[in-house]
Amino acid sequence: MQILDHTQISQKIKRLAYQILESNYDQEEIILAGINNNGLGFAKMLKKQLEKIGDTRILLKNLRLNPAAPVEFPVKINITPEEMNGKVVVVVDDVANTGRTMFYAMKVFMEVIPQKIETVVLIDRKHKAFPVEMNHFGLSLATTVQNNIEVDLTDPKNMFVFIN
Repeated sequence: MQILDHTQISQKIKRLAYQILESNYDQEEIILAGINNNGLGFAKMLKKQLEKIGDTRILLKNLRLNPAAPVEFPVKINITPEEMNGKVVVVVDDVANTGRTMFYAMKVFMEVIPQKIETVVLIDRKHKAFPVEMNHFGLSLATTVQNNIEVDLTDPKNMFVFIN
């Protein structure tokens, strides 16, 4: 069953961009850290919208981790710890299921002292197994563990979110 179409996703991206700017109105620069492929794709869309509506400098970075084995493989981000010190970092993913990916993504920030870390997802599921809360989300769903959320943002003219 489709729960979001292209128009709805576009509206949510715009709203999320405003929320990010409003909560960081005094910042000259914001670092968007997109998790893996889907999070990075979503972060690119947010960056484009943020640059349309504000004059804050937006740095887009790729945060890589293996969600299936987060302890066995190092979490990496393509920015130095020194460049993150004292900065606002917004960690971006498409869906927050159990919170596990977002939880382990934070490991990379343990070596720095950012000013603030925020989280943003398009879909936030409410059955978290890890103590992670999303600061900004497009849609919050109370689902069963058996439900599967499919997000496709690859074609900007035909984006969708399905729940099975």
